[in-house]
Amino acid sequence: MSDTQATDASSLIERLNWRYATKKMDPARKVPADKLERIIEAARLAPTSSGLQPFELLVVTDPAVRARIQPIAWNQGQIVDSSHLLVFAAWDNYTAERINTMFDYTNEVRGFTNEGWENYRQQLLNAYPQRDPQVNFEHAARQAYIALSAALMAAAYEGVDSTPMEGFDPNALDEILGLRARHLRSVAVLPLGYRLAEQDWLVNLPKVRRPRERFVTEV
Repeated sequence: MSDTQATDASSLIERLNWRYATKKMDPARKVPADKLERIIEAARLAPTSSGLQPFELLVVTDPAVRARIQPIAWNQGQIVDSSHLLVFAAWDNYTAERINTMFDYTNEVRGFTNEGWENYRQQLLNAYPQRDPQVNFEHAARQAYIALSAALMAAAYEGVDSTPMEGFDPNALDEILGLRARHLRSVAVLPLGYRLAEQDWLVNLPKVRRPRERFVTEV
């Protein structure tokens, strides 16, 4: 690891210690476009099982839409006060079409086909579409959470506050955003913005995480 890489890694840990689930965001401050794009790109680049990337990301800025979302999200202020609201929506099922689309796209990007890769495609086609749709949705949702984590860390690195949320009615959010018609289901939302420190009860409280010796088991 180079000195620059070591510094970057140290900086990331510092930013992760700085971040917290922001409770009050400043509606007057907007996240710059370049920072937003890097956060989105981190989510896009997140690893997923079999490279299927079985979710999509919605960036909600329309005040009217966010005003409709707030009541079905426990009236949390960050929904409307944040600069941008990211919605992570997973595939509702794995279908042959979706699997083939991603495998075909991989072949297109890489410019060649591979026998082992094509055999793996067939394994998935023989397994995933036959499973219960709820099982497939839950698997896809777990992949979306990996991207959520990537976005959280990228936001912290950019000095952007965020608040990961599951506290919302997913069926209602799906209806507001028209997700079911796109064969998607909402799994998590992530408001992005900047803390309004003087009105946030959590901002100055110590971060609480179990110490390493109670968190890590070395085998």
